[in-house]
Amino acid sequence: MLKNKLPAMHEPERRAFAMNDLQADPAGNIIQGHAAVFEQETIIGGWFKEIIERGAFDSTDFKDVILSVNHDLKRIPLARSRNNNANSTLQLQVDQQGLSTRAELDVENNMEAKALYSAVGRSDISGMSFIFTVRDESWEGLDTELPVRRIKDIGRVIEISAVSFPAYDGTDINARDQQALESARAALDSARSGLDSSKDELEVLKLRNQILAKG
Repeated sequence: MLKNKLPAMHEPERRAFAMNDLQADPAGNIIQGHAAVFEQETIIGGWFKEIIERGAFDSTDFKDVILSVNHDLKRIPLARSRNNNANSTLQLQVDQQGLSTRAELDVENNMEAKALYSAVGRSDISGMSFIFTVRDESWEGLDTELPVRRIKDIGRVIEISAVSFPAYDGTDINARDQQALESARAALDSARSGLDSSKDELEVLKLRNQILAKG
């Protein structure tokens, strides 16, 4: 297993999960569901498998997280969490399943919030996704066709979205999402580059030992 330490402000990545538990509270203006799921193996772009390990959110920065629809960051946020305090309209909680979210929508004054609440209630929108950075990860089988990436520490959660298509054929990144595909491929290339460097160092050490043995 190769462990790869990454900087706290690594390239933001986007993931959606097939849990599809996003629901609207019939008694009010609340929607809730899971934006991330622990120990769920997901194939990323056909390049590698990825698992978010339990404990990955233990030291995550949640100081400013917004709620959007389909990651449309140009629109006004529909809810927001500031330092995840009790007064925030977006509440985040790590539970046994993963990252649980609860959003209070202003359905009276915001037509987009009202539309989202209705769409979730009708199950027209049933999944969630989130944008995050990775602080610590490990890789297994980098010399195979489908290595496994284990995310051990998520540095920051930037945004959470209610999404129309949370998953497709077991793959969490839509082929049209070029930016997300590129960031996923970059993570794999970086890890494999580290593996190649480790192999080169090992070969140099072996050669040095052979020379010393002959001497």
